[in-house]
Amino acid sequence: MTSSASITVDRAAVVAPVHRRLFGAFVEHGGRGVHTGLYEPGHPTATEDGFRGDVLELVRELGVTTVRYPGGNFVSGYRWEDGIGPRERRPRRRELAWHATETNEIGIDEFARWARLAGSEIMLAVNLGTRDILEALDLLEYVNGAPGTTLADRRAANGSPDPYGIRTWCLGNELDGQWQLGYMTADDYGKLAARTAQAMNAAEPGLELIACGSSWTGMATFGEWERVVLEHAYDHVSHISCHAYYFEQDGDLGSFLASSLDMEHFIRTTAATADHVKAKLRKTKTIGISFDEWNVWYQGRPPTESEAPDAARIKAGEWPVAPRQLEDVYSVADAVVVGSLLITLLRNADRVEFANLAQLVNVIAPIMTEPGGPAWRQTTFFPFSLTARLATGVVLAPRIRTGEYDSARGAAPLVDAAVTFDEAAGSAAIFLVNRGMTGSQTVTIDVTSLGLTAVAQALTLHDDDMYAKNTLADQTRVGLTKNDSAAFTDGVVTVELPPVSWTALTLT
Repeated sequence: MTSSASITVDRAAVVAPVHRRLFGAFVEHGGRGVHTGLYEPGHPTATEDGFRGDVLELVRELGVTTVRYPGGNFVSGYRWEDGIGPRERRPRRRELAWHATETNEIGIDEFARWARLAGSEIMLAVNLGTRDILEALDLLEYVNGAPGTTLADRRAANGSPDPYGIRTWCLGNELDGQWQLGYMTADDYGKLAARTAQAMNAAEPGLELIACGSSWTGMATFGEWERVVLEHAYDHVSHISCHAYYFEQDGDLGSFLASSLDMEHFIRTTAATADHVKAKLRKTKTIGISFDEWNVWYQGRPPTESEAPDAARIKAGEWPVAPRQLEDVYSVADAVVVGSLLITLLRNADRVEFANLAQLVNVIAPIMTEPGGPAWRQTTFFPFSLTARLATGVVLAPRIRTGEYDSARGAAPLVDAAVTFDEAAGSAAIFLVNRGMTGSQTVTIDVTSLGLTAVAQALTLHDDDMYAKNTLADQTRVGLTKNDSAAFTDGVVTVELPPVSWTALTLT
């Protein structure tokens, strides 16, 4: 059964420029995110620094612009000094967030070299869970200070004479969550964040400093936390964070496909709270949003067969190095949700200026590796990489007319879309999702105002088996396919969207 939807695009309906930092990712020292993920010295593709070359190639293909590092939950127990200097002298520590042993073979100097190879900038997180202002200032001096002070000279002695110039900093991580080392009240965190940010700005004016928001919309603290934190820190920070993870619960695919409705609510509520504080304090600047953790994550699932041995070791009280943890294998349906979340982030680019897919390799990631073996693309790799490549210029707000269905998240539109327009390049990109589970959607898109004349490319992510996955045994089972239904006539594009699918069109 086929139904229809229509979209009108107006070149004057500009939301905001396309922020390249919407296409960020996240690397945490947990599971195999770093060890046998980014870093595996004995791998056949390893660089002289021990980084997996096959992973670097995939990261570049993914189009990652910014990488948040080193956590995540990990950062709240991290001593950054452990990861500098000669490797043979670095301490091994019990890592309390993920119950593992951290070898500290990779620290900020190595990660900065990796980021240069990947073509990404670093968003650096500081530990405000178990540490304080002085440690944040020391880290800032180490990474950004010009030679001539003790810590900057130590960086130079460790092989990096030039400052790293890291401009974007996260002031801790999820500190309203009781799972977090050093979790605290909004009042306590707001005061600490304000003092830390004030000190960092005194050391280096012009930094982009991100305060922790609520860990997710289901937190009892949500809304009130943001208000209290910003009333303390408004003058000193530029952004506040949002984190959200989604998964299919109890076979309710329809509500899962509507996950972006929750993301939309999260963004709008956080923005409204920040604007309330702005008005209350009579400020002129506007606080932006950093959606610096988002993805599909099947939280609470039992360990897979490959994860089970490491899970048993941890349960027995052992502290393994780089255990297999959180290695979700993603389906077509999962990838469609990721594509729809990207649509929502783009459409809110007037407020969301940073976004980081969590994470990058092996741990709830678009890229998987096998130690000593291959690296491959998960299904979620495809909507991210294509959106990162095609979205340029400005974001336009489309007018969408489509049917709806009932879900646990409310009335969900069958078709959703985002549009970007690059006038200088003479091109546009249209990103579309069909949440319908049983029928195709024939979509007509009026793009007359853009002055374009042809569909240059139409690619769709879909499979008759919406739970098909890419695995070690079958690494290319799912991919993008050409959508031959796309046609352009008299300023109107027509395209058919199969059920549970994500599509990207390029117009020229």
